[in-house]
Amino acid sequence: MLNKYPLWKSLMVAFIVAIGALYALPNYYGEDPAVQISGTKGVKADLSTLDKVKASLDNANIAYQSAALDNGQVLVRFKDYKNQQTANQALSKSLGDQYSVALNLTPATPDWLSSIGGVPMKLGLDLSGGVHFLMEVDMKTAMNRAQENMLGGFRTDLRGEKIRYRSVTESDKGVQVIFRNAEDLASGTALLKRNNADLVFVDDEDKLSLTATMSDAKLKETREYAIQQNITIIRNRVNELGVAEPLVQRQGSKHIVVELPGVQDTARAKEILGATATLQFHMVDQQHDVIDAINGRVPPGSFLVNDQDGRPQLLKKRIMLRGEHIVGAAPSRDQQTSRPQVSIDLDSKGGSLFSNATKDNIGKPMATVFIESKATGEKNPDGSLIFTQQKEVISVATIQARLGSKFVITGQESPAESQHLALLLRAGALIAPIAIVEERTVGPSLGAENVELGMQAILWGFALVLLFMMVYYRKFGVVANMALAANLVLIVGIMSLIPGATLTLPGMAGIVLTVGMAVDANVLIFERIREELREGKSVQQSIHQGYDAAFSTIFDANITTLIAALILFAVGTGPIKGFAVTLSIGIITSMFTSIVGTRAVVNAIWGGKKLDKLPI
Repeated sequence: MLNKYPLWKSLMVAFIVAIGALYALPNYYGEDPAVQISGTKGVKADLSTLDKVKASLDNANIAYQSAALDNGQVLVRFKDYKNQQTANQALSKSLGDQYSVALNLTPATPDWLSSIGGVPMKLGLDLSGGVHFLMEVDMKTAMNRAQENMLGGFRTDLRGEKIRYRSVTESDKGVQVIFRNAEDLASGTALLKRNNADLVFVDDEDKLSLTATMSDAKLKETREYAIQQNITIIRNRVNELGVAEPLVQRQGSKHIVVELPGVQDTARAKEILGATATLQFHMVDQQHDVIDAINGRVPPGSFLVNDQDGRPQLLKKRIMLRGEHIVGAAPSRDQQTSRPQVSIDLDSKGGSLFSNATKDNIGKPMATVFIESKATGEKNPDGSLIFTQQKEVISVATIQARLGSKFVITGQESPAESQHLALLLRAGALIAPIAIVEERTVGPSLGAENVELGMQAILWGFALVLLFMMVYYRKFGVVANMALAANLVLIVGIMSLIPGATLTLPGMAGIVLTVGMAVDANVLIFERIREELREGKSVQQSIHQGYDAAFSTIFDANITTLIAALILFAVGTGPIKGFAVTLSIGIITSMFTSIVGTRAVVNAIWGGKKLDKLPI
């Protein structure tokens, strides 16, 4: 029968709208202002911390909804932002530097809804508040590391081909190799040029030397790699923080922007993001006396560094393995002594390097050096920050066998310390140190005002469209309004379901735009139905022809807009992506509600009946 949906199709439409409404529901409950207390430098909050937090709040007469311990953190919920701010000050004062007290927003979704995956939409920095960091990459260290890699690579290549040389050293111009005779110079030059096509070589036959420098292309590639690798690692560290939908993007030639929505306190974020923790493995120098080195007679191929107890250790400069090859790190315990340790997994290249480095040193002591780079606050003449490195030997162990891609390091005093070290290593070793040169905190009150204004824009636009449709298209206008409401519900539900979707102010603009686009489809359909009626066709034929004839026009218009939105998402950043996300979702849902949804309602009310006229 004409204009009659089968029952299953009508039920499908109702089911999709119901599911959208269910997962949009958590946004009705909103979020509670909260204070999150976590230990610094690997310390975990426990029940005693929870009791201390409750006592501090009670003594300060600060009302709170609940306080609970979860995954080593204490979370306290409040009814309003005023109590949250007051509690933040009181707890920061009472707990001291051992704990980080951070303002946060926690979903107030009921347990039954959370159990089926119901969560509110993630809000961007402009709506929920949060912290903004501008970080600077130390390019000088990146270039030095690239030069060190050149030096090590030259030695490996020359030894592999058994070409004799006197020394391989770094110089102001690059890496200089001095050979034993002219024959070795010729052979070495040919080998190194063949293996390093992106370097510039200059030989000096009189001095039997070969100097290698980076080409302009190599210099650019090294800088680009340092930025991109640091961005990847910072994203990993942000994921470790558990922040919803952060923004991590490049700005200029040596800066990275990090925005963390919902986080109001910078302490914990700065501890993880700003830390440039990495490991290096060195052999202990047993051929020379540590006392002589302490008195100033440090051998050329060695250096001094203190261990965790402050005792100097004499190590060889040659780096056996760098932390950049670490792909996995997990805290564990020694099965025999139950002492904390960190299990390390290396990538294939790192496993090969470490295997070759340890096979000839079985029975000798090897040191694990923990390195952290920090900005001094001073700047170079070019305006870039000056960094300093803090090195500490965290473990000295005898190599019992040839090591591969899996091994453990010891020396941690507590499980919390090993867990903290594992977190930093698992998140990756930065190619070059970074420093936070600018930080801003966006308060939740500003975000709340933006949310309120954005919602007013959506509701006013929605109300005016509803009024126009009801007046102009009468009962069919009511059907279009039902589809419009369902469209809005579906957008919110899908935004809540997608893990990577974040609502920003531009995203709200995208929703307002899709409201107009959604009703535009029904205007085309309804006008075509009117046109068919004026030509004298029956009611059922007019309804059928109105939907079928308008479909291709609606589809073409929406597809072209969707393509533009996808391009915006692919090439845009930040606010542009937020706009593209809501626009793309809105286009898809509006096509469903305005074509399939309204037709289901129209068919149910007027379809298959003998009618002389339509209320349109």
